[in-house]
Amino acid sequence: MNKVIQHFAAIILEKFPVTTVKLRYFLRFGRLPNFKHPKDLNEKILYLKLFTDTSKWTELADKYRVHEYVKACGLESILIPLYGAWEKVDDIPFDELPQQFILKANNGDGKGTNVKIDKEKMSDEDWKELRVRLQSWLDTKHIGALSGEPQYRDIKPMILAEELLPCGDGETSLVDYKLWCFHGEPYSFLTCSERQADGYHTSVDCYDLRWNRHSENMKASSHVTIPSKALPRPQCLAEMISIAATLSKPFPQVRVDLYEVNGKAYFGELTFTSLGGMMDYYKPEYLLEMGKRVTIPSIES
Repeated sequence: MNKVIQHFAAIILEKFPVTTVKLRYFLRFGRLPNFKHPKDLNEKILYLKLFTDTSKWTELADKYRVHEYVKACGLESILIPLYGAWEKVDDIPFDELPQQFILKANNGDGKGTNVKIDKEKMSDEDWKELRVRLQSWLDTKHIGALSGEPQYRDIKPMILAEELLPCGDGETSLVDYKLWCFHGEPYSFLTCSERQADGYHTSVDCYDLRWNRHSENMKASSHVTIPSKALPRPQCLAEMISIAATLSKPFPQVRVDLYEVNGKAYFGELTFTSLGGMMDYYKPEYLLEMGKRVTIPSIES
């Protein structure tokens, strides 16, 4: 049923993208977005994805093809080692892969489209269920259809196998260090920690570039909580900021997602439509503050 809904959603989005986005925005915020004079960050992300050329986004939202962009920027050293990429489940050489690794959908949004594998703990039934799950990823052609995210529409689905980065002592998941960048200038961090297995429920917080905490900018929602204490300052904070400036340079806005393991920075992904441009974990004042830093052409032009 979900595939049927997604198929028709994609068709509707192709025909009525602005109407679709307006409806979803209204259902979440109780008001319509202002596309005539977009002001806050959500509205400007929505404007960019509906009314500007997003063809470059398609290349860079692809978790496989983005590697070439990172290499071209001279940052190959921050890429997580890739074991392979496959268009068919039957082509994945599980016997040749290491004991532990992570599988990802190259067109996934991180919500249920990656899975950690420990072959020693896998039963025959687990392998069967895994194959079914991976096939469902490959069958999903437009994962962003319901959110009006055009960059996912033309990504050819693949399964990626990557090295599994270790978590720190006492941690259940890696901390995501997500750097907001506007016109190539890093601005602030969104952190995600204590991420649940579904990839959707997590703890979020806000830090400036000097690692001062600004939880006053955040608000809890149905899928996020605010942590009770601050996260430690990343050892490679300055390097992260430099990486984000390099990768974000061509774009009015983009979120550069990074990890840190043993003091080394690793690339996660480039995110052009954070939560589809309908973020509800920031307070309106902060969304407006960030939106002021994004310059876009008027809709009339």
